[in-house]
Formats: sequence, structure tokens, C-alpha cells
Amino acid sequence: MVEEKSEKNVEEVNVKKVEEDVKTEKRAEETGKVIKPGETPTVVGKAEERREFMGWKPKTKMGRDVLEGKIKSIDEILNSGKRIMESEIVDMLVPDLKSELILIGGRSGKGGGIKRIPVKITATMHRSGRRFKMNAFVAVGDGNGLIGISKASSLESRGAIEKAIGKAKMNVIRIKRGCGSWECGCDGDHSIPYKTEGKSGSVRVVIMPAPKGLGLAADDETKKILRLAGIKDAWVNTYGNTGMRLNLIQAGFNALKNLYIYER
Repeated sequence: MVEEKSEKNVEEVNVKKVEEDVKTEKRAEETGKVIKPGETPTVVGKAEERREFMGWKPKTKMGRDVLEGKIKSIDEILNSGKRIMESEIVDMLVPDLKSELILIGGRSGKGGGIKRIPVKITATMHRSGRRFKMNAFVAVGDGNGLIGISKASSLESRGAIEKAIGKAKMNVIRIKRGCGSWECGCDGDHSIPYKTEGKSGSVRVVIMPAPKGLGLAADDETKKILRLAGIKDAWVNTYGNTGMRLNLIQAGFNALKNLYIYER
């Protein structure tokens, strides 16, 4: 009896191994990647090629669908209207995402002027003394119509920047590009299709289409989000307290978001 039970257990184990091998072969056929019998990769297809995601354990259904290959494009998520809750989702679907630090901070420079720095330092007074906090503002984009911004704070500047980058990835949107300049008339996507306007606080930003070759007629910080969004030519007018960089970038972001206002 003992020998019969042991033989049955061995047969069951062998059957399971064969079933796993068949599954891995099917996955290999679907993904076009050679998988040896007996291998059970945790990530299949494109995700397996990015070794940095091998230890990622998704906490949401969307993250699991992306890891399993059910969601293959960031546009599928943006068109569905669902909120992205994990930054790794964007890392996997858009591997060539770039980031830019917005210079929101300032310190006294030589000659009494203000030197802009990427981290804004704030202090609160406690019984034990002053406690400092670092604030960072980051914009991310792929240079092909995808853009996101966010602000974060931490006790260290590096932590604030990393946290802001992660939040900005979860706030990405797809913007509309085109050529709405009467001076150009091409059907390219180097500019925007029509005039747009955004507001945040006292700052108002107006972005207008420009002909090819003009470049970005804007301030340095607004140029950063336009470049990340993939806009190469544009006229930009700003009004209000533009020295407040947080409101300036938020207004520019709202202007890009309002390019879809005529589709509502």
C-alpha cells in the first residue's frame, strides 16, 4: 500500500510538471520568446526583458493586468478614465519617460540676488528648535504627447524628488498636438491645434500655435513641460505673479489639459 501511494504521488508530481511545461511553451509561442521546459518565469513577454520589475509585486488589479500583459499600452488606461495608483505601471508601459526638476526654490546669491534651486526649503518652529522640510516639483513626459506634474515634500531633498517623480508618473495625461498656425499650414504635430488657456492662482498662461522652426517662445520653466509634452513650436504669454513657479507650471499644465475642451 505504501509503495502504491508513493507511486501515485510521483505520477501526480510528473503530471503537474508536464502541465507546467505545456503552459510555458504556450507562453513562449504567444510572446515569441524561447522558454526552456521546467522554467516558470514570473513575468512574461516584454516585462521579463526589464529585470528591474522582477521583484515588483502589484497591489492593484491594474498593476497585475499590466504585469501579466493584459494591458499593453498606456492609452488603454487613459481612455478608460481609471486612476493610476502605482508608478511602476507607467515605468513598464512607458520605459523612455523623462523627468525635469522645476526650480521652485531660491537662496541668496552673490550681489544680493536670488539664485533659483530645484528644492524649496521651509521651516517650522518647535520647542526643540527649527524643523526643516524639503519640497520638490517635478514634470515627467515622453516627448510624444504624454505629460505629468506633481509636488512632494520630505525631510531630505533626495526623498522629496523621488516622491515627486513617482506622483508625477501617476498623474500623466495625453495632450493633443497638431499644427494650427496659419503661417505654416502643414499637417504635422510640432505645435498645438488651436489657442488654449490655463489658470492657477493669480497666474494665467496662454499658449498659441506657431509655425515650424520658430521654437518655444516661453520662459525657461514653461519650456520644460512643453518639451516633455513633445511640443516644439509655440507662442506663450503669461500674466500675473509668474515668480510663483508652482502656479506658473500648474497654469501651463491646465492649458495643455484644456486642449480637449471642445470634445466635451
